[in-house]
Amino acid sequence: MKQRVLFVDDEPRVLEGLRRMLWTMRGEWDMEFVTSGADALAALDRSRYDVVVTDMRMPVMTGAELLTIVRERHPEVVRLILSGQASEEASIKSVGPAHQFLAKPCEAETLKSTIRRTCALRALLNSETLQNLVSKIDSLPSLPKRCLDLLAEVEGHDPSMRRVADLISGDPAMSAKVLQLVNSAFFGIQRQVSDPMQAAMMLGLHTVTVLALSVQVFSTYRNVSAAVKVGDIMSHCLGTAGYARAIGSRLTADSKTLEDCCAAGLLHDTGKLVLATTLGERYAEVLAHAASSGSPVAEAERELLGASHAEVGGYLLGLWGLPDSIVEAVAYHHTPRSIDGSVPLIAVHVADVLQHDLDPALTGVRASLSEDDLREWGLLGEVSAWRAQAGARAEA
Repeated sequence: MKQRVLFVDDEPRVLEGLRRMLWTMRGEWDMEFVTSGADALAALDRSRYDVVVTDMRMPVMTGAELLTIVRERHPEVVRLILSGQASEEASIKSVGPAHQFLAKPCEAETLKSTIRRTCALRALLNSETLQNLVSKIDSLPSLPKRCLDLLAEVEGHDPSMRRVADLISGDPAMSAKVLQLVNSAFFGIQRQVSDPMQAAMMLGLHTVTVLALSVQVFSTYRNVSAAVKVGDIMSHCLGTAGYARAIGSRLTADSKTLEDCCAAGLLHDTGKLVLATTLGERYAEVLAHAASSGSPVAEAERELLGASHAEVGGYLLGLWGLPDSIVEAVAYHHTPRSIDGSVPLIAVHVADVLQHDLDPALTGVRASLSEDDLREWGLLGEVSAWRAQAGARAEA
């Protein structure tokens, strides 16, 4: 079935340009073009759409206002902002109705790739097999208010390092654990960090916030099946986060993307904790099957449960409202070829394998890199440098 995409812009010339630019997609998408938020809502009431792509600045109803209504009335629809005002990204995030933000002028391939990837992620998280597995879980945890406040601060307009530091410091246990982790060898910081403000300045607001979030995740899942060692998983996730950031730095200089690499690495095995806690001995059987068959845990999970810890973790992080770039990297870190690879996804996939190579007994997973994947991404020549970098970090 074709995906149906609705484009909204008050400038007819812009819509005509989009129509011409996306003409080659007519075999894959059914597209409609309207000039106002009211027309868009009427179209959504008349027919099913998979995606809405809207301008930000429009008279009567702005793009953010439109997508806020779409989120309430049609939550299954993918919501994208395509705006000529890049400076508006922060204000859009403060409203929070968009899955992705793209700045004009936008290359056709960028727009196509963004729509495809966002739709693929939504389809994965709403798949029948994943929903069946999630339905067997008695309750998925909600974030405590302090973590919600941290996420709101970082994703909001004009985020404050002082406010983030104060929120972390307000919970002594969280503050102590965050500082312990920041000062561990995984982050390679040369001098002692003594307060959350220093940590935020050195690692970045987003990384420190997700570090605090990961503390909450691991403390929530203390009582898991005896077959799963929470400390080992946390150690693995920390190592993966450090490698992911280092690998990402060889692919991009964008600080936000590097923070996403680190954040996704920290949280990439959250699904294992969910499954181990909620399924108990059933999950222990999955791990035993993986060990006896010599197959990766993710494959054993799909065989016996219908979905893997990667998809479960992505589902939970999506419910918590984390950015799509992080949710995508977590959900696909074992199957990166199934979606156009973003830097965080590639970095976490490779970092996860490097961490397992250093200690393959850590979580009982046999992991490997696909040379075909790396060749397709143009990264095969980087592997030896990444392995050397990982080995140097391990010996430090």
